[in-house]
Amino acid sequence: MKKKLIFSSILATLFLTGCAKQPQYIGDQNSASIAPVTMGIDRGDFEKAAMDATNSLLSSGALNKPGGGRYVVAIDNVINDTTQRIDTDLLIKKIRIAMLNSGKAVVTTAIKVGGAESTLSHSVRELRDNDEINQNTIAKKGTMIAPDMGLSGKIIQRNAKTYKGDQLVEYYFQLTLTELASGLAFWEDEIVVGKIGSNKTVTW
Repeated sequence: MKKKLIFSSILATLFLTGCAKQPQYIGDQNSASIAPVTMGIDRGDFEKAAMDATNSLLSSGALNKPGGGRYVVAIDNVINDTTQRIDTDLLIKKIRIAMLNSGKAVVTTAIKVGGAESTLSHSVRELRDNDEINQNTIAKKGTMIAPDMGLSGKIIQRNAKTYKGDQLVEYYFQLTLTELASGLAFWEDEIVVGKIGSNKTVTW
């Protein structure tokens, strides 16, 4: 009898899972090329947001430095305002690569909110006056380059129910490029990724 109850429970679970509406993108998201779709933020979402953001940034002319040359960009705060534990570098790293490949900007790893991304630039300078190190090979004072621009952002999640009882989830990828000397935003954009699926599907 106990085995029959367990078997019945398994069948019921499989039936409910099979009947649940599979998550899908809303709007024109080229969802056919991105599968499977989840209600949470996945790789396809980061790739779309990064591609749309970099296309917008590079076409805006915000990185066209007067007189030529390249801007130095530092990474500012990128806030995760979602119910999920995500590494925002999954988004920012793709944008950084695109900026570097464009030839219009370089990214400093020595200056970043919360501490340097690469501590080696500072560590080698601590070797000054170390008799074991050839002092002519150590970076001189005043050689580190300060950033011209700061890239900041925020990822926002909004959940709602449709009139049919389905779950609608929207993710807002907001990005801002600020000129640090003036504090003025040279570029901003917002990329929205929307998904709809069963209300039984979790987003985390």
